[in-house]
Amino acid sequence: MEKGIIEIFSGVKDPRSQGMCLHKLSDILFIALCTLLSNGEDFEDMIEFAKQRIDWLETKISLSNGIPSHDTFNRVLQIIDTESLSKALKEDGGALLKHVEGKLVCLDGKKMRGVSPKSRGNKGLYILNAWVAEDRLCIGQKKVGDKSNEITAIPELLDELELKGATVSIDAIGCQKNIAEQIIKKEADYLLAVKGNQADLREEVSESFVFSKVKKGKEQWEYDHGRYETRTCFILSASEVLSPNIKAEWPSIKTLIKIESTRQIKDVKSTETRYYISSGEEKSADDYNKMVRGHWGIENHLHWHLDVTFNEDSSRSRKGNAPQNLNILRKMALHRIAKDDSKISKKKRRFRASMNLDYLEDILKL
Repeated sequence: MEKGIIEIFSGVKDPRSQGMCLHKLSDILFIALCTLLSNGEDFEDMIEFAKQRIDWLETKISLSNGIPSHDTFNRVLQIIDTESLSKALKEDGGALLKHVEGKLVCLDGKKMRGVSPKSRGNKGLYILNAWVAEDRLCIGQKKVGDKSNEITAIPELLDELELKGATVSIDAIGCQKNIAEQIIKKEADYLLAVKGNQADLREEVSESFVFSKVKKGKEQWEYDHGRYETRTCFILSASEVLSPNIKAEWPSIKTLIKIESTRQIKDVKSTETRYYISSGEEKSADDYNKMVRGHWGIENHLHWHLDVTFNEDSSRSRKGNAPQNLNILRKMALHRIAKDDSKISKKKRRFRASMNLDYLEDILKL
């Protein structure tokens, strides 16, 4: 039986001294999630939501000692173990997603710019996300210190995920031999971008498309707001073109992929060629074209909505674990409004949830 959101929150490890707490941790997290779903953003909004919806909340959670204070929300979200709440995110995604077999799991990082706006260099906080493209669900995340540290966070996140039967896509930073083999051991396939960080591999891949007969896939095109883009995919069998040295270093590569894209905005035209490697060998060029495009859906369907729909970059919560824990709760809120099929924007869905308790209860799946 699937767990409800309150039951999932009940499994989060409580860092407070037991017997000394006035409010259940699951109650605090439930109010925080409902606030984010209802167009709220910060700790003051959580209190206001609870005050205005006290009668409804008392039918869902205990609130035996009334509404938690601003300091309680602030302090608790600072000290909750992020790994424990990340497990709740994974469990929540699992409740909404039956399996990842045959699906594209994208790994990509996002910077939370509002975390340290005055710090030197404004490094902020990077979160590496695992995103199921077809279902638009985040099934895991890992905090990284800055962009260069993604290469160490990727294996840690992969180790936590159930990936059997999926295809894992990562940008060039993840094009590493150990990462490729780790994905294979997880009984999944990979789709990795190849750039200058693997110079020998990139040279062989690019030259293979110059001197070999390639299979051309169906051309894909898009037109949106004055931007016209075409993407054409070509594929090669790695076993037929790669040198013995590269084959020995990258034994699991089965397919080489080349994407030629042309973009025209008004009178300005630009072209780009990108290369990828994959351990899959049964997919067509058209399939790979769709997957490469699908990988960047994480920018539009996760990162963009966190910034625009949930105003994440405007958040000034900076202390302790609060920035990362609020990020997790925003993703859980995004899961729910994204699953709703209302013919309005996600931002408008948040506004509707703030006005309509039946709608809020429906998207919470209570």
